[in-house]
Amino acid sequence: MSTVALQVDPAVLAEGINLLWVLVVTFLIFFMHAGFAMLEAGQVRSKNVANQLTKNLLTWSIGVVVFFLIGAGISSMVGSLTGGGGGYSLFGTLSAGSGGWVSWLFGAVFAMTAATIVSGAVAGRAKLRAYVTYTILLAAVIYPVVTGLTWGGGFLADVMGVGFKDFAGGMIVHGMGGIAGLTAAYMLGPRIGRYNDDGTSNVIPGHSLTFAVLGTLVLAFGWYGFNVGTAASVFAVEDGALVLGAFDYVGRVAMTTTLAMGMGAIGASAVSLLKTGKVDTLYTANGLLAGLVGITAIPDTTAWWGALAVGLLAGAQLPVVFEFVEKRLKIDDVCAVFPVHGSAGVLGALAYPFVAAELSVPLGTAFAAQVVGVALIAGWTIVATAVVFGLLRVVGQDRVTPEHEREGLDISEHGVESYPEFEDGEEGFGEGAPVQTDGGRAIDAARADSTDDDDEGRLMTDGGVPVDDAAVRTDGGADPDREIEMVTAIIRPDKLGDVKQGLAEIGAPSLTVTNVSGRGSQPAKTGQWRGEEYVVDLHQKVKIECVVADVSADDVIDAIAEAAQTGEPGDGKIFVTPVKSALQIRTGKEGPDAV
Repeated sequence: MSTVALQVDPAVLAEGINLLWVLVVTFLIFFMHAGFAMLEAGQVRSKNVANQLTKNLLTWSIGVVVFFLIGAGISSMVGSLTGGGGGYSLFGTLSAGSGGWVSWLFGAVFAMTAATIVSGAVAGRAKLRAYVTYTILLAAVIYPVVTGLTWGGGFLADVMGVGFKDFAGGMIVHGMGGIAGLTAAYMLGPRIGRYNDDGTSNVIPGHSLTFAVLGTLVLAFGWYGFNVGTAASVFAVEDGALVLGAFDYVGRVAMTTTLAMGMGAIGASAVSLLKTGKVDTLYTANGLLAGLVGITAIPDTTAWWGALAVGLLAGAQLPVVFEFVEKRLKIDDVCAVFPVHGSAGVLGALAYPFVAAELSVPLGTAFAAQVVGVALIAGWTIVATAVVFGLLRVVGQDRVTPEHEREGLDISEHGVESYPEFEDGEEGFGEGAPVQTDGGRAIDAARADSTDDDDEGRLMTDGGVPVDDAAVRTDGGADPDREIEMVTAIIRPDKLGDVKQGLAEIGAPSLTVTNVSGRGSQPAKTGQWRGEEYVVDLHQKVKIECVVADVSADDVIDAIAEAAQTGEPGDGKIFVTPVKSALQIRTGKEGPDAV
């Protein structure tokens, strides 16, 4: 049996694998939007979470369509006109074909990354229509001008004879987005309550550090698509044979990206420790991202030691730059987009000639080209962003009203609440509700009337101790002349289980529990948000309300006091008030019988 060699065109194979690689990393970069959504939602107040998530959704949805119809063509036009090219196709994307559309999509995920960065800076006060308007203009003109000048073969591609170096968008995407965010935040002004009349700042913590850190890790995962994915050609064809394309340096890109990421977190946490005596979690997370931004312009040329240095510096500058923006410039950059993306992007681009493993041009020339590129991109971004938000301010469409800002953008802009189930914060234990034992087994409240002798049919207290069925009763009707009283106790949350057990043991199992906060003799504490301390004088407590008729209020007071006491300030207080009347909704019973 003879075999015949399979004839494969190397060019076709290379093209197919290269297109597949680009699509895979494109999808990975798209997933970064989930990270941005979580990161930004975690750093805003709970009343603005839905608004922030909506902005992220619309950034992609609207921006990618605009970039397809207009932005990609503008980039081609700017590159051709400023680079001395012969021609361009303003609407060439519409008929680009399969390979051209893959290339367009790869560029689109970069464009939308730049756009979504801005949303974090203007959180909590920008009108949705203002943000959407800016997103449209950024996707159509502002960002395409930058890519046309650089990756599109424009003026900066050959500036000073060496060209502006930006491998994966450290300055073109992240630096541009961070500078745009800072400019937009300046034009909008700070959130209500962010600064006092004397210029001092107030800390406004975000609502979920968990979201912020998880969003950071999702972004870091997607970043490998950003940097490693930019080595877009796996194979090339030379003399009819397959050879490695850009993948001949992909190992360096992966290595420098990872080292800079780690050093960014180390640098930010170290400076935070020096400034406050504590390692700030949010600074550590933001520093990790700043390290990634710092290396993104130069991961293909940087030496291993250069990646360590760039990452460390990008992370270390974060707390310093954020404090400068907040306290000196008085700009309310909610999600710290400028120190994370803006200044870190600038730092990485300018560091190129100093950390390169090999430099084929004079250091001074290479540095000068980087300075020109950074200055031109920053200047264009600042002017264009200021004009857009300035015009929005003139027509009164830049930010929400003070009333809507205080109410929260979730309600005023979208008519929703991100956490509606926490509005009342109550945990009711009424007739017919299941009683949870410590083991999690739900026991129907009606089983309290059971006369079975085995524990399987008996009510279990929170401590897991069976309570004799005869001792467990509702607080009803033995003496119709008995007064109805409400015992209200404010206790530590961790003592709730002990109190519930104590009340069940004296025959007063019915109660209502509410999560509350307050202050009394318990000393205030200090919290920390992005390295800055703020006073926490409202402590988390649990309010227990127990209405009794045939059980003595004194017995209830003694049971609560004994179970809730720790001997430390903050144990709480107990109040007793008379109840004029009561009505059981299901049966219509009134007075003590209703209790």
